[in-house]
Amino acid sequence: MRSASAERNTKETKITCKINIDGTGISKISTGVGFFDHMLEIFSHHSLIDVELSVDGDTHVDFHHTVEDTAYALSDAINIALVDKKGINRYGFFYITMDESLSRTVIDFSGRPEFVWKVNLGLKKIGEMDTELFHEFFKAFCNESKCNLHIENFYGDNNHHIIESCFKSFARSIKQALAVDERIKNIIPSSKGTL
Repeated sequence: MRSASAERNTKETKITCKINIDGTGISKISTGVGFFDHMLEIFSHHSLIDVELSVDGDTHVDFHHTVEDTAYALSDAINIALVDKKGINRYGFFYITMDESLSRTVIDFSGRPEFVWKVNLGLKKIGEMDTELFHEFFKAFCNESKCNLHIENFYGDNNHHIIESCFKSFARSIKQALAVDERIKNIIPSSKGTL
């Protein structure tokens, strides 16, 4: 089992994160931000990564540190669990429809962070969460996991549906990218020999 734990302790957040990449999508998540919890539960369910996450953040200020630092902790745990990335597919891509919305995520665990976000939202908040924080979450995940991450929403009217389709396509892309190809299970998937 590819499992790991990560902690992040700063003046702004205290986070513990445990993951199992080879899980079944069981989650126990508490960030203090209801809609964010919902999206992370969706991520766990559709990626099949078991996630146990507890966040104590400075939400009396705003949700920025909580959201950004959660991404750092989650990607840190994934990096630890992957070790040297031997045998993984490395690449993943998935389109997801959520009612009237259609989104796509393409990811490459290349060792080089590059983030592209083409998602336009018409609301400033979904529930109590500022919509600009979704960009911050995915950007932080990209930077910490050192992946290429491209997320695009093609169309949609309902902001909840748009973001949910982004998280679902993100989850399924990661599931595909981190799956082990038995033909190369002892090989790092790069012609350079390292990622």
